[in-house]
Amino acid sequence: MTSSSEGFEAWSRSAVPGQTEAGVPRQAWRAYFEATALLQDRLDRTLKDGAELHLADYNLLLLLSEAPGGRLRMGELARLMVFSPSRVTYQVKTLEQRGLVERCAAATDRRGAEAVISDAGRHLFRKAAAVHSRQVKDLFLDQLEDGEAETLLRVFSRLGRSLEGGEPGTLSDGP
Repeated sequence: MTSSSEGFEAWSRSAVPGQTEAGVPRQAWRAYFEATALLQDRLDRTLKDGAELHLADYNLLLLLSEAPGGRLRMGELARLMVFSPSRVTYQVKTLEQRGLVERCAAATDRRGAEAVISDAGRHLFRKAAAVHSRQVKDLFLDQLEDGEAETLLRVFSRLGRSLEGGEPGTLSDGP
């Protein structure tokens, strides 16, 4: 895949030689989608090897470690992770079996449940954070040229706000 308007070789892992997506926006989508999948896979494998955590486990422990008192209501945790309530319940149960989190009645109303990071969870999270931080730097941050981090922040902040708003028609229904 090439993009003659930019004078660089566009990349796609799955592109058929001699065939290109129609237009730079579609090429950008394909490169973003495939590179993100590769990056997440690499981050997941490295966390699994270095800390016996999956990327989703790491994200859950990160959110709990940043939350006041190391606790979040299950519904809020699901919202922040962009998981269904049943998926976050399964995730918490799995980490609870490993002694990394506890599930308890909500402190404020006792009707809801909260996930609370344990001391073992904090310890493992610190170990995983060192591994993860190094990988993010090596595989992502060090690959950016001057100004690209700001551009990515601007683009994905705008996209995230639009998607979070959930307003129909805010974004095109394209690929």
